[in-house]
Amino acid sequence: MNATRRTMSEYQYYEFQAVDRPLTDEEMRELRAASTRARITPTRFVNSYHWGDFKGSPARWTERYFDAFLYVANWGSRQLMLRLPADALDAATAQRYCRGDGASAWAHGDFVVLSFGSEDESGDSWDDDGSECLPSILPLRAEIAGGDHRALYLAWLLCVQAEEVDDEEEEPPVPPGLGAVSGALKAFSDFLRIDPDLVRVAAERSPPPHTAPDADATRRWIASLPDAERVELLARVAGGAERQVRAELLQRLAATRAPSPAADLAPRTARALLEAAERAADERRRARADAEARQRARREREAAAARERHLDQLAPREEETWVQVDELVASKRPAAYAEAVGLLADLRDLAARDGRAPEFEARLHPLRERHARKPSFLERLRRTIG
Repeated sequence: MNATRRTMSEYQYYEFQAVDRPLTDEEMRELRAASTRARITPTRFVNSYHWGDFKGSPARWTERYFDAFLYVANWGSRQLMLRLPADALDAATAQRYCRGDGASAWAHGDFVVLSFGSEDESGDSWDDDGSECLPSILPLRAEIAGGDHRALYLAWLLCVQAEEVDDEEEEPPVPPGLGAVSGALKAFSDFLRIDPDLVRVAAERSPPPHTAPDADATRRWIASLPDAERVELLARVAGGAERQVRAELLQRLAATRAPSPAADLAPRTARALLEAAERAADERRRARADAEARQRARREREAAAARERHLDQLAPREEETWVQVDELVASKRPAAYAEAVGLLADLRDLAARDGRAPEFEARLHPLRERHARKPSFLERLRRTIG
């Protein structure tokens, strides 16, 4: 997503991160040739642009050098890429979830690259420069490598939200723990602007998160495996596939537990999830409106009670307040005019409460006559009293 759109105040932020191994000196020289301004270390490449464009290819750089890439532009474009070893994530599994431009996956050599993107041309979501985003998202890479597919399912929801998935397409397997997301998964969802209502309704079918297996139960289960299978698993670990073997073992061990009640339910379609999310959003908006109405009514009751107390305190001083109003208006000071009109509003409300509104009007008329040559006061009086 090397964006080409231009605005009056352009801003683009690029950050690449190496996790599993540092860059070599030769690789750093290659990167420097593409940018003289970037901050380059053995683990990072960071640059921002207020004019011009990034000279490299984020996809090619992620395939060759880096394990993570993040891009932000102030016209609403966002992109994230994660590169994982192929022994930690099968490309076919990733592609089952990543189904469109919003989320895609491909194999490259010994790696699988995941790419996620979000566009919002309204400009309403521009809230930071992107420099603090990747550290909060990056732990997600280890979660995926450990067999946690919640981010992949959210990527499928992103494609559903962007209408890149057919309405009748059924959802892929819903991973456990979707309703209790990690900090990295929350940062991922927020960065890509995935609809929280869509995530919530999808999580209704998600089994509880896996708990750490009991050590004795794990030993008994491994001991029950055929000798040849145990040898094959150890050989794969010795060959460097320990992450994939661990993820497989944990998933197989979890499968021995009692299935979730949702396991027997038919998968939902993209349309069903979108409709359920819209209903959830409507219910949330109604609940919020009801809560705001209750708060508003409470504030109005409290304000009315306070007003009553104020008028009760004014009642014994009504006559001296009329005198005070006359004195304030006679001072010819704007601040005194404002205070006088405020007191007249109190006197009007007190008279109306006690059924003496005509009496107030009868006393107000001569006051107007006495100060007929004070237009500033009369204008304030007109706006407040009428």
